[in-house]
Amino acid sequence: MTHTPPVYKLNLPPERYVSVPAERLQRFVHEIGLALGLPDAHAARLAELLTANDLRGVHSHGTRMLASYADEIRGGRLNPAPNPCVTRETPVSLVVDGDSGLGYFAAHLATERAIEKARESGVAVAVTRNHGHIGAAGIYARMTLPHDLLCFVTGGARLEMQPGMPVYSSAVGSPMCFSAPAGDADPLIVDFSPVYDLRSSPHRKQLEDWIPGTIFRCIGLGNIAQAWGGILAGVPQERAAPPPRFPSAHQAAAFMMFRIDLFLDPVEFRRQMDTLAERIAELAPLPGFPNAQFAGAPEAERARRYAVSGVPVGDEHRRDLESLADALGIDTPWNREA
Repeated sequence: MTHTPPVYKLNLPPERYVSVPAERLQRFVHEIGLALGLPDAHAARLAELLTANDLRGVHSHGTRMLASYADEIRGGRLNPAPNPCVTRETPVSLVVDGDSGLGYFAAHLATERAIEKARESGVAVAVTRNHGHIGAAGIYARMTLPHDLLCFVTGGARLEMQPGMPVYSSAVGSPMCFSAPAGDADPLIVDFSPVYDLRSSPHRKQLEDWIPGTIFRCIGLGNIAQAWGGILAGVPQERAAPPPRFPSAHQAAAFMMFRIDLFLDPVEFRRQMDTLAERIAELAPLPGFPNAQFAGAPEAERARRYAVSGVPVGDEHRRDLESLADALGIDTPWNREA
C-alpha cells in the first residue's frame, strides 16, 4: 500500500487524540528508522527532527510522514543508508550531495556548515541536491536563531508538469521559511508553502476570481523556490532528463543566512523585535483567532505545552503509525510501558 503524505488545514490540533510523551515518541521513531535500515545516527536525527515538529503542532511534517518515507525506502526509491558529503566549497558557500537518501541528513549538514561560515565571514549560502524530502523548512531556519543570524530556506524538485495543467503546477511543494530571533518574545518563524491553498482549498476557484493578484504572487514565490532551491542546486527541468537512480531523490534545497551585526547590534535588534511583538499583540486578530501574534508564536506556545502534556496524536495519525509499526514488528508508544 502506498501512503500519500497527509494534508492538514493550518495544522490545527486534532479533536480526538492520544497524548504521547515526546521522549517516548522520539524513541519509537528511532526504532522505526533502524528497522527501515537507517544507520543509528540518521535514525536518531530523523526521530529528533520529526518529534520536534510534532511538539510544535506541525503534524503535517512530523512523525506521520514516517509512513510515506517508509514506502519510499522499502520500495527502493530512496537510499536507506546515505552518506551526505560536501562536493564544492568556498569560504561563504557549499554544495552538499545527499547520496539519494532522505533530505533531512543533507539539509542538516548543510545548515550546520553554513552557520559556521556565516559566523566567520558574515554571510553564507548552501545548496543540497540528490535527495528526498527535507521536511519542514523551519527546522533549518530555527537552527540559526541562537547564532544571531537571519535566515531564508527554500527548496525545489523535479516537476512533473504537462501541457494544459494549471499554472500553479509550476510551483508544487515550494517550501519557504524566514526566521529572525527576538529577546523575550518568541522568534519570528514564517514557514509556509506559497501555493498550499491553490492545491488544497475547496475555494480555489473563488480565490482565482476574487484575488488574482494574490494568486500570481503565490505562484511567483513558488517559482522562486524552484529557481533558487531547485535549478540552482542542479535539478533538471527538461522532460527528457534521465531519472535519478533512486526515483524519489529528485529534490534539492537552498539555505541563505547572514549576521545581524553587519547592520545592527544584535541586542538592539532583539529588543526591537520584542517591541514589534508587543505592538502586534495590541492589534485586532483575524476572525476566529484569539489574538494577534508573530508568525511562529503559536507553534512555540504549543511546544511548551506539549512538552508537559504530551504530543497529541490524532486518530488518523495514530492509525498510520500503528499500521507501519505492525508491518515492522514494533510496539507503538501508546501500547507499551513508559
